Amino acid sequence: MATMPVLVLNSGSSSIKFSVYEAGRTERQKVLEGAVEGIGEVGGAAHVAGKFWIKSWLKDRAGKSADGAKLVDETPVVPDVATGFSLMVKKLEQPPFPYPEAIGHRMVCGGPTVTENQRLTPKLIDEMESYTAFAPLHTPVAIFIMRQAMQIFPGVPNFVCLDSYFHRHLPEVTRQLPIPAEYSAMGLRRFGAHGLSYESIVAHLQPDVPPRLIVAHLGNGASISAIRNGEGIDTSMGLTPTGGIISGSRTGDIDPGVLLFILRKLAEKTTKAADAADQLETIVNKQSGLMGLSQLTNDMRALREAIADGNGAARLAADEFAYVIRKYIGGYFAVLGGLDMLVFTGGIGENDGATRAQVCRGLEEMGIEIDPERNKARGEATISTDDSPVMVCVIPPAEDLMIVNHVCRLLRERHS
Repeated sequence: MATMPVLVLNSGSSSIKFSVYEAGRTERQKVLEGAVEGIGEVGGAAHVAGKFWIKSWLKDRAGKSADGAKLVDETPVVPDVATGFSLMVKKLEQPPFPYPEAIGHRMVCGGPTVTENQRLTPKLIDEMESYTAFAPLHTPVAIFIMRQAMQIFPGVPNFVCLDSYFHRHLPEVTRQLPIPAEYSAMGLRRFGAHGLSYESIVAHLQPDVPPRLIVAHLGNGASISAIRNGEGIDTSMGLTPTGGIISGSRTGDIDPGVLLFILRKLAEKTTKAADAADQLETIVNKQSGLMGLSQLTNDMRALREAIADGNGAARLAADEFAYVIRKYIGGYFAVLGGLDMLVFTGGIGENDGATRAQVCRGLEEMGIEIDPERNKARGEATISTDDSPVMVCVIPPAEDLMIVNHVCRLLRERHS
């Protein structure tokens, strides 16, 4: 069977990541990846330069691979998503980039009526857009890109792949929120996020997925999940990605009374309830978390540099981040009735040994013992000691590969 190029689009609130895979019946080969980053970022009174890069694994006529060589490395000003997507598409429409035969889109949550990965239609996009409040930072960008992709690549099948898909079978005791029934009837429930990452970890561990598994996806967005026999049974993020553990600029779980207090303060300055709600949304999603605690940055690398310089607020941010994760691990240990493996993934989880050490410190009674030398690793590694009852691993996520797998499955199902 000949391979086909599959374009994967993975958008965030300030970035568009993409990759191209050559996909056959069983084989998957990444040939391109890239990103437009820093979309809409402002410094002073002007927009600051973003980043636009593309790496290639394409082969030349002699069959030699580029092995990750940068084909594009630019620092354009990217004031909005439309500009960023246009930059990317102009490059992808030129040789040697292959024209996609299918496109897969990452979507955090499709809402209560869209729980399965499926082919996109204009009607489906409208339906998902009506639930923008369930992932307010990500959904508007994803919806815009879906519509653009269907126009720019006419006739190419587009598919939505949901982060919430992995969590779709959460037990009722986990899924149901403790709110009045009239609001539950509106579709409010725990959807979870980072499901494509969790799904990729489970796939990576096949065929020996440990029965009791905790995965911590730690990055600018951070969450943690309890997984039993390969199926998610609890996850930290709730209706939206704002909940759960502290993230780069999100509060994580917080006393609702704090939100009510802030909302009342905002209401003193505006007569419109919707404006006050919008301001509160900005505070809890873009000004809190590591950013709010440190009053400096949402980037753990910059926080570590500040800590080395004696910055106490940066130290508090890193300490609280690790503390909350440790609490969740303890809670999920109880939910699972023990633990066989703990996995760190995501940008911080893969690269920041200091965070991993902080998280695991004090968990020896649960059987978690990490080796300081092994914990210096970046990328895939086992960092637990040989005698540790619980295996502790670092495994990079493969979200794009999961999207390609879903696209290929859905195409096969269409033609079977």
